[in-house]
Amino acid sequence: MIPKTLPEQEEHLFAVLSGRRFLQMEGLSNEVPFFIYPYPPADALGVAAAKKRIKNRLAGAGVTVFEINLYDLSVELLKERGVWDRVLAVEPEQDKADFGEMLQGMLDPQLHIAPAIRDRLAQVEFDIFFLTGIGEVFPYIRSHNVLNNLQSVVTGKPMLMFFPGRYEQSDTLGSSLVLFGRLKDDQYYRAKNILEQEA
Repeated sequence: MIPKTLPEQEEHLFAVLSGRRFLQMEGLSNEVPFFIYPYPPADALGVAAAKKRIKNRLAGAGVTVFEINLYDLSVELLKERGVWDRVLAVEPEQDKADFGEMLQGMLDPQLHIAPAIRDRLAQVEFDIFFLTGIGEVFPYIRSHNVLNNLQSVVTGKPMLMFFPGRYEQSDTLGSSLVLFGRLKDDQYYRAKNILEQEA
């Protein structure tokens, strides 16, 4: 039974994430330990508050969460490379499509995002990795690209991606991420819906 209301989902997430089965990645049969928490975009503020409470409760239970927000990471990377001010300067004048293309090149998941996440994960001890900020970086960074490039980066620990939209799974069509409930991303097969996991 999939929890429907936000409070029910919060309880479910805590129960699953604090469980031994989840933390030890049991029952995955060699699949990547990637999980997706799809939620209606309208619930973004409520989900952010729930996520904070869940992290605090997990910390109280001795479970350490390390979170990376893709938007914050992107800004950090552009600043590190000394191009942040240039990006801000050209954004008002540049054609939207050209600007998008420029940012996509600067924030390529394979060349920039995944290595940056790898570096940050290597510096901390954690039990669960939260990936957030998916909606804020669209369309420059696509969630399925990030997930594909993180398969060799996030290993040995489970990852939960907070996704503002739907995660549609079908035996015939595979799985696809529908951002904001409207924009269909390319298919991504390997993550599991956290709401369908048993506590």
